[in-house]
Amino acid sequence: MTAPPSGPLARPQILSITPYVGGESHAPGAKQQIRLAANETPFGPSPAAVAACRALAGDLHRYPDGGSTALRAAIAATHGIEAEQIVCGTGSDELITLLAVAYADTGCEVIHTAHAFLVYGIAARSVGATPMPVAERSLTADVDAILSAITDRTRLVYLANPNNPTGTYLPTEELARLQAGLPAHVLLVIDAAYAEYVTATNYDPGIALVRAHPNVVMTRTFSKIYGLGAVRLGWAYCPPAVADILNRIRGPFNVNAMAQAAGMAALADQERVAMARAHNAEWRIWTAERLRDLGLTVHPTAANFLLVSFADATRGTADADAAAERAEAARQYLKRSGILVRQMGGYGLPDCLRITIGLADDMRAVVKALAGFLGR
Repeated sequence: MTAPPSGPLARPQILSITPYVGGESHAPGAKQQIRLAANETPFGPSPAAVAACRALAGDLHRYPDGGSTALRAAIAATHGIEAEQIVCGTGSDELITLLAVAYADTGCEVIHTAHAFLVYGIAARSVGATPMPVAERSLTADVDAILSAITDRTRLVYLANPNNPTGTYLPTEELARLQAGLPAHVLLVIDAAYAEYVTATNYDPGIALVRAHPNVVMTRTFSKIYGLGAVRLGWAYCPPAVADILNRIRGPFNVNAMAQAAGMAALADQERVAMARAHNAEWRIWTAERLRDLGLTVHPTAANFLLVSFADATRGTADADAAAERAEAARQYLKRSGILVRQMGGYGLPDCLRITIGLADDMRAVVKALAGFLGR
């Protein structure tokens, strides 16, 4: 007979969570270290943001502004939105999780797409809700499939737009169609972490939908194009009632003073944002073309990364294991060369690698290394 466990017991659903593991940051023994596994900007933060953090070094004994008042005002001015409907968080991950805490519970269902950011499922399970992955169409969110999956138990729909790790997005009219088809009790959470990288004219990050409807929230991050991943800073634009709920349950000082100062300085440096966006667009196209020339499948993307498949399009599904092994072999080959990329098995895409767009020399190195791996 098995002895009962000693000590406090966690809720059973917590044990069903697979902990999130980020991209690798070090290639042991390699002369170069090219980090393309975490979708970080290769340019780092604005020098103004660095200076703002340093200026606070003597005030670390002081609590930050619990309401992030000045930061919210800066975000509002940058995006033309209402400061009182903005809630700041320790990265957008915190806000995504708090929305599950606020609006889902045991017995509820939380919808996300099949190859979505892993935090959505973790957030759902953490409150006892059931994650409901919905099949995509050509690695893109399928509005009809999402709407067909809605039940009276559905409480949230998480949609990354553009999506990580596929890089695909729903255009403005499809996003509006999704919202229009949702029951009033379902909250649509648009995770627009990569919005600043999108150059398509038929894209909207979700601001218009939040303004028009009480059941839409848009989340954003400073971790990507603003280069502030280390300070953990994100924000949500919400209907007033949702903002009120989030402010009731977030930590009283959830955004530290350096993050607030760095965020304001970064927002003021829009020239750097424009430069990073232009560089990303240029080298995203260049790298995709070169990798396709090598015979690899590179999926369309609107973000700052490429999803590259090592499956041979002429083979059948029986070769899925071989394709996954080939992708992992390529990742290890790149790692030995000091190039770190992300394997996508945890996202249900084991034949794929996700490669962040880095500096020009970084992308040349990736193409050269993969050519060597493929014997080209």
